[in-house]
Formats: sequence, structure tokens, C-alpha cells
Amino acid sequence: MRYGQHGGYTPAEQERRERLRLGAAEEFAAGHSTREIARELRVHERTVAKWRRAWTQGGREALRSRGPVSQEKLSAGQWARLEAELKRGPLAHGFTEDQYWTLSRVKTMIGRLFHIGYTVEGVWRLLRRHDWSCQVPSRQAVERDEEAIAGWKAEVWPQVKEPLRTWAPPSASRTRAGKG
Repeated sequence: MRYGQHGGYTPAEQERRERLRLGAAEEFAAGHSTREIARELRVHERTVAKWRRAWTQGGREALRSRGPVSQEKLSAGQWARLEAELKRGPLAHGFTEDQYWTLSRVKTMIGRLFHIGYTVEGVWRLLRRHDWSCQVPSRQAVERDEEAIAGWKAEVWPQVKEPLRTWAPPSASRTRAGKG
């Protein structure tokens, strides 16, 4: 069986999926219905029906994993180097506008370091496959004064904040909220 990477199944996830399919093969041999197997394995009935067709045509071997749809272009050593470079940050690599790694910047980095072409979507899948997520870095201004902020919250904010609304009878209209 082959299945799309959808951002990349890890080897552990591939093994788990293969165990599910091989477990289904045992259920097929025992004569259980598609609905029963789907309920037991917690997968969709269409998935089990597809597995059953493959099992009927090719036996248990037809349900074994044939690996990912495509092989990763970067070797383990290249990935380790890329990850180290990404941790250094965009500024270290000449991206001075801001401190964000974008997919196109990572794509540029891969091209510069390894002379390997990736699409933007391919970079996204590569990063997801290696447990990198899309996050905005937590940054604070150098000029930030925590004491001044705490003082403003304690003294100024209570005076500026709107008071809580008091109870008012609701509106009879379904489209307009009551005033209060």
C-alpha cells in the first residue's frame, strides 16, 4: 500500500499504519465484516473496503508498506546542518528585514547550502516531517520597562476601563440585542 505524505508520516507513523492494515488482514481471514473491522480499528469503512480489495487481490503482502511516496532529498547529515543553520537565525544569513524564517527563506537556504531545489510546499513538508512548526518567535522590545507597565496596569487602567454594564431588560426583537 502507498499513501501520501500529507506533510510526512514519520517512520513510527508508517509502522503504526502498517500494523493496522495487517491487523485488518487477520480480520478479513476470520470473516469479519467491513463495518466491524472499521469500528474495531477506528478507521473509515471506505478505508477498510480499500484494504479488503488489496488483500483479496494480493494477500497480506499487498497490505505491507512500500515506503513513502518520495524520498527526502536531504540526507541526515544535511538536515542536521540545515537545522543548525536555522537555529542561528535569519540575521546570520543576511535576512535583515525581520527575524522570521519564512518558507521561501528556508528554500533559499537549502539552495545556497546544498544546491538542492525544493518547492515552497516541499519545504513546508520537510519542516513538518522533522517536527518544526509554524510559530512566531516571542520577542520584546529592548526599551520595554516592566515596572512602568505594572504601574500603568495598577493605576491608569482601572480609570480608563469601561465599567461593567448593569442589568437591563432584554430586547423583544430577535435581531437586536437589548440595551444595558
